[in-house]
Amino acid sequence: MKVLLKNLVLSLFLFVCLAGVIFAQNFPVPVPGDYVIRDYKFQSGETLPELKLHFVTIGQPLKNISGIVTNAVIILHGTGGTNKQFLGRQFAEVLFKKGGLLDAEKYFIIIPDNIGHGESSKPSDGLHAKFPHYGYHDMINLQYRLLTEKLGVNHLRLVMGTSMGGMHSWLWGEMYPDFMDALMPLASLPIEISGRNRFFRRMILDPIRNDPDWQNGEYKTQPVRGLTTAIYTLMMMGSAPLQMQKQAPSKDAADKLFDAQVKQRLATTDANDLLYQVDASRDYNPQPDLEKIKAPLLAINSADDAVNPPELGIVEKEIKRVKNGRFILLPITDETRGHGTHTLPAIWGNYLEELLKQTEKKD
Repeated sequence: MKVLLKNLVLSLFLFVCLAGVIFAQNFPVPVPGDYVIRDYKFQSGETLPELKLHFVTIGQPLKNISGIVTNAVIILHGTGGTNKQFLGRQFAEVLFKKGGLLDAEKYFIIIPDNIGHGESSKPSDGLHAKFPHYGYHDMINLQYRLLTEKLGVNHLRLVMGTSMGGMHSWLWGEMYPDFMDALMPLASLPIEISGRNRFFRRMILDPIRNDPDWQNGEYKTQPVRGLTTAIYTLMMMGSAPLQMQKQAPSKDAADKLFDAQVKQRLATTDANDLLYQVDASRDYNPQPDLEKIKAPLLAINSADDAVNPPELGIVEKEIKRVKNGRFILLPITDETRGHGTHTLPAIWGNYLEELLKQTEKKD
């Protein structure tokens, strides 16, 4: 009887494992890794004795006869994000599957957790407000070092990013103009953080810093009042009115959704980490050097994005300075999700396909 029960448990275990494997077969299993850099010096002059960059890769790198990697793609997350936002059904199972635009059997996909995010080094690890004040240029330099020093990638087929990652994509084209074949910034503008975008960020930064419970970053428990106000701002700016109305068509439904979202975000957000993540944009301004971008660049925004509102007309103006630049403004539809449209390749994938075909190289 014991043997029968043991075999039954084993069979159930194997079935569960097999089901997980079958589900994962839509695209190869991501391989996690860490890169530790010693005594890294930031642009601020601050240093970190040991800096960890966490990342995942999917697929394998391929080199041509000259030793140049031909199939590497780096995908960059937004403020507060991690690699995990690209590993779900809406993104990975659309792009990375067999036959997908970024089929992981053909491409070598690299998705880092930027410094200050996810499983990479961040203030909440212990340094709190004594953590070095990193900026976007530091983040991109670290991405470059991860590629070249840890992964042996000497060229990128594509740089693609969402929100903050979209802003990083513009800077990648300027800082390392010969390193990639194509650039695809999503949900971003190629100018410094200004206007309502800067207001939006101050509405996150100031309530936390002005909360007495923040204690200059040395709090023992989260400064709930300031952090809650910051979360209110994030929720409003990142939402899409059409979708929110569908989700919450009554007062009671809206209250329930609101309370649930605030509770969930409070449980998963550290105040110092959020401060650093938002403040990192202070050195972002690709506008003066747009002419340095050599690779074909396709920028995509959505018309219902409150963070990058279309009425500003900024990308339409600045894209003319990018030699091989193109801009697409997605109209509002029942499928768009405001700022979050950037993570829905089902909506903009046809433009990615055009960019990949345009920049395809024949050996």
